[in-house]
Amino acid sequence: MPEIVHPLIPSILRGLKQRCPACGKGALFWRYLKVNERCPSCDHDLARYPADDGPAYLTILLVGHLVVAPLLLFPIVWESPPLYSIPILLTALLTVTLLLLPRVKGGWIGLMYALGVKDADARFHAADAAD
Repeated sequence: MPEIVHPLIPSILRGLKQRCPACGKGALFWRYLKVNERCPSCDHDLARYPADDGPAYLTILLVGHLVVAPLLLFPIVWESPPLYSIPILLTALLTVTLLLLPRVKGGWIGLMYALGVKDADARFHAADAAD
């Protein structure tokens, strides 16, 4: 397990705000989910932190617990005609997912920064162990 190199909570919070985990000032993304190569503010190398599939899995987990699970408590969801409920539910799920994904990815990159995990550490990834 990698040791914590930088303060964990501030790094994650900066990432959740979509800011550079090193300085908290520069933008983390230059497009929706495209990470800047370098921080425009402090010139920190942001491209070296692997995000892989972690943010997507975590976003699905959060949306499932925050949106889908509470919907099961409301009978109106399964009593209403599917013609009305499905478009509303799919729109809500899509909106929440698209709003959460860049924030979760930023927090994930902040976690990788705090733990000191870099792309060069790819040989330690579990998916690569089978090769």
